Amino acid sequence: MAHFAEIDENKVVLRVVVTDTDDPNGDEGYQWLIDNLGGTWIKTSYNARIRKNFAQPGYLYDEELDAFIPPKDHESFIFDPNIARWIPPIPKPDDGQNYNWNEENQVWQASL
Repeated sequence: MAHFAEIDENKVVLRVVVTDTDDPNGDEGYQWLIDNLGGTWIKTSYNARIRKNFAQPGYLYDEELDAFIPPKDHESFIFDPNIARWIPPIPKPDDGQNYNWNEENQVWQASL
């Protein structure tokens, strides 16, 4: 099996499909997609072994990083190219409690 993301002209992921293939490189499934559905397809991996993140609708494909990037969670979040993800400007406390980011006050608040 191989997973492929269809992207539009702006490199935004439209959908992700799984192909049934005996080819370990997934080329057989890729060719079926091209022949039957058209469009632009990029291989993705549910365990993020390639392209940093498993593609999902709304993600952006960055050719330079060769990565699928999720949408930005909050305006204050900063992009980390090493993991191709948006991260908060302040690290989340690691004390075993559940926290939510408060964008207005730029702090982590303990969940009730």
